[in-house]
Amino acid sequence: MSRSARRDDPSGAGRSKRQQPTSESRSNKRRVNKPPAVTPRLSNAKPASRQNIPPESAGRPTPAALPPAADGVRLQKVLAQAGVASRRAAEEMIASGRVEVDGLIVTEQGRRVDPTTAVIRVDGVRVVVRSDLVHLALNKPRGWHSTMSDELGRPCVGDIVAERVAAGQRLFHVGRLDAETEGLLLLTNDGELSHRLMHPSYEVGKTYLATVQGEVLRGVGKTLRDGIELDDGPVRVDRFRVIELGAGRSLVEIELHEGRKHIVRRLLDAVGHPVTRLVRTRIGPVSLRDQRPGSLRVLGRDEIGALYEMVGL
Repeated sequence: MSRSARRDDPSGAGRSKRQQPTSESRSNKRRVNKPPAVTPRLSNAKPASRQNIPPESAGRPTPAALPPAADGVRLQKVLAQAGVASRRAAEEMIASGRVEVDGLIVTEQGRRVDPTTAVIRVDGVRVVVRSDLVHLALNKPRGWHSTMSDELGRPCVGDIVAERVAAGQRLFHVGRLDAETEGLLLLTNDGELSHRLMHPSYEVGKTYLATVQGEVLRGVGKTLRDGIELDDGPVRVDRFRVIELGAGRSLVEIELHEGRKHIVRRLLDAVGHPVTRLVRTRIGPVSLRDQRPGSLRVLGRDEIGALYEMVGL
């Protein structure tokens, strides 16, 4: 058949079967046809780890971005090492919902945590699990200075902890006691805890036993609780009580959260009772107990937790 005849043949009868594409063949062609390969392009706006990633996986997180499941230390082991309980008992605490990590209650066993950063609480009390942190209570003797060294060679707190400092512990004394005042002084290598315990906004209470001249009358306590005016501003005590009277002197207990220099001596002198001996017996939840002058003791877990809780750590 001539070309003109094939053009005029509306039935298409002159076409060969090879030239007549069917719907099946068209479908097969669609299935086997593949889109042209896309050449990966580098982008200076992307970090190296995101270069040459196919478009369909670009929105998925990479394995490095997922939280590592095997990092850290098992929670029950951390609690046991901190002296909270045995591992078995720690597992029971976790199962009963008594343990909190970074503000969330943990009940599943095997949870791993980073002891250097995790904030762990048991029954609402902070547990300090960092093994490098040191918390000490010192009974500073009378006549010793609240410094880590003294240029004049006078006895100071640094002499008492010299071995610890030589071993690499960098200790801070929390606040000061004047040389003639004895009693409780806290030492730690946690700078943030030390700073907060001394900051007036946290109002950490301190308790003193003072032997004063004269017999303290009942109205003195009310005067101190109401507040009196000193040279550097008004001040009042939180609590005051008379413990002993006699022989022209009195033993009183005074509690306040002020940290101004010589504040207790100046207060009692202002009400007519100069101090002859002053001993600090408590800072917040930590008490002096029966420590001998010049002795150190490591704070207990509950004491440490209470200190951190008091200052919001």
